[in-house]
Amino acid sequence: MTKEVIGFSKLSKEEKINWIADTYFTNSKEGISVLKQYWNSDETLQKLHDDFIENTITNFYLPLGIAPNFLINGKFNSVPMAIEESSVVAAAAKSAKFWSTRGGFKTTVFGTEKIGQVHFLFTGNSDKLEHFFSKVKPKLFENTESMTKNMQKRGGGILDIVLKNKTSKLENYYQLHATFETKDSMGANFINSCLEQFAKTLREEALYFEAFSETEKNITIVMSILSNYVPNCVVRAEVSCKVEELAEKNIQNPTEFAEKFVQAVRIAEIEPYRAVTHNKGIMNGIDAVVLATGNDFRAVEAGIHAYASRVGKYSSLSHAKIENGIFSFWMEIPLALGTVGGLTSLHPLVKVALEILQKPSAKELMQIVAATGLAQNFAALRSLTTTGIQEGHMKMHINNILNQYKTTIEERNEVKKYFENNTISHSAVVAFIEHLRN
Repeated sequence: MTKEVIGFSKLSKEEKINWIADTYFTNSKEGISVLKQYWNSDETLQKLHDDFIENTITNFYLPLGIAPNFLINGKFNSVPMAIEESSVVAAAAKSAKFWSTRGGFKTTVFGTEKIGQVHFLFTGNSDKLEHFFSKVKPKLFENTESMTKNMQKRGGGILDIVLKNKTSKLENYYQLHATFETKDSMGANFINSCLEQFAKTLREEALYFEAFSETEKNITIVMSILSNYVPNCVVRAEVSCKVEELAEKNIQNPTEFAEKFVQAVRIAEIEPYRAVTHNKGIMNGIDAVVLATGNDFRAVEAGIHAYASRVGKYSSLSHAKIENGIFSFWMEIPLALGTVGGLTSLHPLVKVALEILQKPSAKELMQIVAATGLAQNFAALRSLTTTGIQEGHMKMHINNILNQYKTTIEERNEVKKYFENNTISHSAVVAFIEHLRN
């Protein structure tokens, strides 16, 4: 039975591990050994990792792979991907190679505007509030000048601040809706600092606004926070070629393939159950690059899935068509990314990943990430509409099964040889391993 622990955060790392081992592990010595084997032997590097989060006990590793041959706007890229799911990197690389001989990926950034809001309650005359806001707006900019000075030097800063009346949705609820340009940084800390200053200025200035009654002067700030929904920070990725140029080993009839592919996308456009899985496949590629480059994949996920629902129902992020004998496949997604600040300047492997990508700007990274997501989606749909998704996936997954059962080199060779001509499934692989051992 577990027990409450007092002051866990104040324990040393060793003490934390010992408490966990004594409380949760059947074999505490073995459990401690597993945790410690993932510590980095370089103490300085381990200390750096320990300081990323609180209550650190060890490191949790993900494989970092490379998907080469991404031709994006005429320039080749090798894309680093951090992910645990088998077949994702292989699928991205296969798609990249396929499109590198058919014109490659074309990408365009439509905007890089980010959003933050001060949410507040005002129990008074809305016309008075509008008048007050027009008076105080210059001061909102003025009082944040010390925060925005460096960002402005890089071409960024606060773009605009507007007052939004949301009382039809929630009683007494208003917003300061601010837009920002943060250039190559994701800008979360910058945006949130500005918002908190807006809130302070708003509250203080209201106390001295003569047109307000005593009640109206008491503006209640609920919260000040950036939004991860960035519908004006959007990038487009697309591929296209003549229908007949789609032909390859698994595509003997390119016209039939193109038509089936377009239908598969249209199903995802109208059917939410399919759209969720369809878009999850896109995120396999996007999240892997976002994680490898030290960006916040949870923020990216939330923003993209909100964008997929912007018309009132959840739908496909990607689209396809055949027009005048040309097959086109494209996607537009919101992506708020950074290449400076945060983990990008701290995590050694993030620095390596950005080096591999030739030190991209935030706009360039947006384009690489979008192209990788589209490549992943193309790979999934190509498999689904031809051989089926499981053939390629299970060929990659077989290694996980072999590792799980601690197979020898001889057993591995026998298993792989057998399944060259037999259907792969988890149960079939396990049964064959047991057959070999018996």
